[in-house]
Amino acid sequence: MHIFHQFQRTIIKNYLLGSFIAVFGVGSVFIFQTLALKENEFIAMGSVISLSLITMFTCELLVYQKHIHPIKLIYQKQDGPNKVDLLLTAYQQAEKFPILTVQRIMLPHFLGLALPSTVMTIMFIHTHALSFPYSYILYAWCGAFLVAILHALIEFFLTFKACHGLQEDLIRKTVETYGIDPSKQSTMFISLKRKILAASLFLALFPILLFSLASQIRLSIEDSTLLVDYWKWAGALILIITLLAFYGAVLIFRSIEEPVKELVGRFEKVEKGHVSTVTNTYTDEFSHLFSGFNHMVEAINLRDQKNQQLLDQFFAVVAGTLDARDPYTAGHSKRVAEYSVLIAKQSNWSVREIDLLNKSALLHDIGKIGIRDDVLLKEGKLTEEEFDQIKRHPEIGEEIVKGVQLTEELLPILPGIRHHHERMDGLGYPDRLKGNEIPVFGRLIAVADAFDAMTSNRPYRRGMPHEKAFSILKEGKGTQWDEQFVDAFLKGMETESDSVKETG
Repeated sequence: MHIFHQFQRTIIKNYLLGSFIAVFGVGSVFIFQTLALKENEFIAMGSVISLSLITMFTCELLVYQKHIHPIKLIYQKQDGPNKVDLLLTAYQQAEKFPILTVQRIMLPHFLGLALPSTVMTIMFIHTHALSFPYSYILYAWCGAFLVAILHALIEFFLTFKACHGLQEDLIRKTVETYGIDPSKQSTMFISLKRKILAASLFLALFPILLFSLASQIRLSIEDSTLLVDYWKWAGALILIITLLAFYGAVLIFRSIEEPVKELVGRFEKVEKGHVSTVTNTYTDEFSHLFSGFNHMVEAINLRDQKNQQLLDQFFAVVAGTLDARDPYTAGHSKRVAEYSVLIAKQSNWSVREIDLLNKSALLHDIGKIGIRDDVLLKEGKLTEEEFDQIKRHPEIGEEIVKGVQLTEELLPILPGIRHHHERMDGLGYPDRLKGNEIPVFGRLIAVADAFDAMTSNRPYRRGMPHEKAFSILKEGKGTQWDEQFVDAFLKGMETESDSVKETG
């Protein structure tokens, strides 16, 4: 409801501002400064303007309520079987609102002001309450029509801008509730070329036409004493209408500048890797540009999704191939990756961090490819020389993965491969790092790797029960393993165990 109220406040504020400038700004100068009114004629002219304004505002309010009604229904929380139709109708009405604003200004606004003014002015001229000729009424119509067009032009561009937020909210509501994007069903199209051409032409002619009209009236006054301050009057009128024309030109420029800036900003985000679609609320040529941008983004996302699937499959195949070399450790890399992800989730890591961790864990033992079979697959106790060879697998693994020429986004997986056998007390390998000197991926994977190694069967021993492995992890907190990650792992395993019991 906040969006709707904000939209209404903006529309009303723009309308009141535009009306004040058009009616009290240009209109008052055109009437009171151009005409040579006597003191008693000011009262008659004031009553004409007052009654006309009341009629104008009343007529326009009634039409506005009719125009806003389809949109208002949505924000009154009215649910029902035809809610989707109401949403689509509301969106279409929001699209048309700039055109409807022009219609309100050129019909109930303009006619509501002009018709009562004409009738009352004729009556006052007939009764000699006003002393100027009937031809001035025609001049007044021409002037009012020019001012109304300028007012409508300004309101069109202001309303067009104000509608974007409302349209975005209606699109979001429709997509979230029914999976339908109403902007893709839009048939509304207002050519940017026609808008700019018509607006530019009018803004070029408006000052000339209005000034010529006012001058015609002013110069028709025969009182030579009133002609003395002609240039003072002309200067004031020229200044006002030039400022209005300039403001209209600024609005036209912004109507082009803002969507261009938005597109440039979106392309810059894509360049930085932040790929997301943009809500398309335009009804001119920019609609095609934004649709094209969204198609590009969707194609990029689809490509990235396929690449990600291929990459995940590649990591899984490499890990599976490595584990298949030793039938007694089959599935080790996959299990270590699963345990690592469990710890990361308990530690509230981001989705991106968890994805990189999973890849690092899947490849943490890839360096064992460089270890001879007679050492790697030996069933008995390893000699010191053989164990030294085994201890080289983290370094070998890092070199293997480095050789693939990873992208910058995948470089964070390397520390987990190299440092998953480091210890918190500095007695690990290959670099004998201590405490927080050990990269975070290395500290985390070390916990998952140790637990799976303790609980997996070997040719020379059976895997120990989970409870005993948990106990060893607790005893090694702060010396062999990172205390935070051990606690996160134990908590995660306990949660999973409870969940299994409940479903069982």
